[in-house]
Amino acid sequence: MVDGIGEYGKSMKRILSSIVLCAVAVLPIQAQTFQSWLKSEQSRGIKVSAGIWDLSTGKLIEGNQVDLGLVPASTTKVITTYALLKTMKPNDVVETELWGTVAGEDVLGDLVFKGAGDPYLTSERLWLMAQDLKAKGITRVNGRIRLDQSAFDTQRYGSGWEKTSGDTTPPILPLSVNFNRDEKGNILHDPEPAALGTITRIFGETGIQILGQPVKEGEMTKILAFSSPPLHTLVQDINKYSNNFMIEMLLKRFGDGNWAKGVQRVQAFYKDNLDLGPDKIAVTDGSGLSKENHLSARTLVTVLRAAWNDFEVGPEFVASLKVIGGEPWELSVKDPNLTRRVRCKTGHLTGVTSVCGYMQGLDGKLKVFAIILNGNSRNEDAWSMVSAWAN
Repeated sequence: MVDGIGEYGKSMKRILSSIVLCAVAVLPIQAQTFQSWLKSEQSRGIKVSAGIWDLSTGKLIEGNQVDLGLVPASTTKVITTYALLKTMKPNDVVETELWGTVAGEDVLGDLVFKGAGDPYLTSERLWLMAQDLKAKGITRVNGRIRLDQSAFDTQRYGSGWEKTSGDTTPPILPLSVNFNRDEKGNILHDPEPAALGTITRIFGETGIQILGQPVKEGEMTKILAFSSPPLHTLVQDINKYSNNFMIEMLLKRFGDGNWAKGVQRVQAFYKDNLDLGPDKIAVTDGSGLSKENHLSARTLVTVLRAAWNDFEVGPEFVASLKVIGGEPWELSVKDPNLTRRVRCKTGHLTGVTSVCGYMQGLDGKLKVFAIILNGNSRNEDAWSMVSAWAN
């Protein structure tokens, strides 16, 4: 009997020890209030613009320096993609035109590819373009393939890119093939020779001969207009994969071939529709690659709330964001407690960590949030607060 009581006592001690250990393990999570998180970030010299709002009412739940403009990195794409969807409409396409002088099955001289800013002109789509040309009965080009880049001005790199990570985004030209990268994914700073080679090879493989002869041609006419995927499909790739090249192609097209005009049109859209002036939408590009961009947590959330409540284009915009725990590829965030409860856009540059989006709390209520950190921050700095807010 004494032995039985002794074993019981030992068992109880083990159970109590486990409870204490569990309590100790939980304490840091319970202690992760917004203020303790903020104090930890600021103690390391990190500037913070962050907050969480009720999605339906727009009431601020808690935040810090929510109106402070900081470098936002790729969360800038939230600003650009919503403006493009609303202004250009989700089913808008970009057409690449083929021009030449046609006689029967022949293009008598050169076949000219007139670019207009299609950011998704890949090898697979060039093959489809060749099939469309064959369907019109054309099987031979007596001259060469030529690229018409006149739709954009001569600026190939965005303002402020020289102050950020080098070799991050390829040059922006209206006729760009395979994102202006080679077969290994390397950036091509002189991409036109590779584009010409790819087009010539693919058209030849589909049965269209490119003879390259110096043949005198007559008046050129438009032979074919080949459409890009619709804008909502492009935006989904831009936001889920944070594709800098694609959004800059579309932004420059939005500005009729001029970057500054594209940015000004985005700023005008927000001034007219959400009363956010250029002091709030302080950007020089569409991707967030430039460190000259400055946005605040409140500005990002204002746009996110507008998009959520926009029946016309909101569903396409929200669907373009990453779903934590809900994508067919691996994400860096692996918190099982957030699975399919957070839809977001993230941003990273040297000295910049940002994330913004929507979340569903454990009580089912919907919130909208934004965190911008400038300084020696890490990805987990932002996500520890997102997890605390969600749980």
